Amino acid sequence: MWEAPLEPLLLEQLRNEARDELSAVIEIKCRQGEDPWEFLPDLPSVDEQVVATIRAERLADARLTSERARAHHPASPRGAAEAFEYKLLRSIALEHPELSTAVWGVLARLPHAA
Repeated sequence: MWEAPLEPLLLEQLRNEARDELSAVIEIKCRQGEDPWEFLPDLPSVDEQVVATIRAERLADARLTSERARAHHPASPRGAAEAFEYKLLRSIALEHPELSTAVWGVLARLPHAA
């Protein structure tokens, strides 16, 4: 159901891309006149951005489409969406132990984290 662990070089490439994305966000916000002291604490860490990228790639997988749709459907049981997100993010942490701290940080930000 889930993908194989990333090779170390691929993980480092994802980290470099995440750094570039975050740098671009910081630059845009600063050019728009926003105070860095206000928005920097809300930005994800580089590893959290990598987790978000892996999560997005997995959600694009057709095998998860129906499971995600069931979990996020308004008629689904209470907590189904949170359980789905927990399962998805936990699988990333188990497959990529070096990202586990970032995964738990992302889980802590979820509403009603499981």
